[in-house]
Amino acid sequence: MASISNEPEREHRDEEETGANEDEDTGAQVAPIVRLEEVAVTTGEEDEDTILDLKSKLYRFDKDGSQWKERGAGTVKFLKHRVSGKIRLVMRQSKTLKICANHLVRSGMSVQEHAGNDKSCVWHARDFSDGELKDELFCIRFASVENCKAFMQKFKEVAESEEEKEESKDASDTAGLLEKLTVEEKKTEEKPAEKAEEDKKSEAVEEKKTEESVPST
Repeated sequence: MASISNEPEREHRDEEETGANEDEDTGAQVAPIVRLEEVAVTTGEEDEDTILDLKSKLYRFDKDGSQWKERGAGTVKFLKHRVSGKIRLVMRQSKTLKICANHLVRSGMSVQEHAGNDKSCVWHARDFSDGELKDELFCIRFASVENCKAFMQKFKEVAESEEEKEESKDASDTAGLLEKLTVEEKKTEEKPAEKAEEDKKSEAVEEKKTEESVPST
């Protein structure tokens, strides 16, 4: 028992001695053995702006096992490309930074609350996180109802804006096509008139030739 009670005192003395030795300045200069250079890490997000950033946990539905499987816990983001304006959803695991979701938010996509849990929601997507496009059913869970609602609201806004862009593009393409058809119709109408004028000129030339060929009496 005595040895046990004396142990903390001995440790305390050792710490004092060690501390004293550490405080002593020997004047020696120790150069680092290895110099580490800073390395720029690219994430593929350098040309994008973050418009939403929330901590969450992601699941995907395993069709073969008919069950939800965890993809990872981390940060889900909506990223908008500065040039194309396209918006994608990206999620990385917090520790490994491995991508567990990566897909564009397109027109017609929808998100809805997961049955029985107002902190979770589900959606379908053509995902590219594994290096190839796959149809996935995702479920994401947040720490609060507010975060879940914010995610769903932003998701719907992006999908609707993409739909408006497509409708505007379709309208522009249609207008361009109609304008092209109108120009072609005008050209078609002009051609018969031009041909009739050319025919008249040809007839006049023929008549002149005929008159010149008839001998005078």
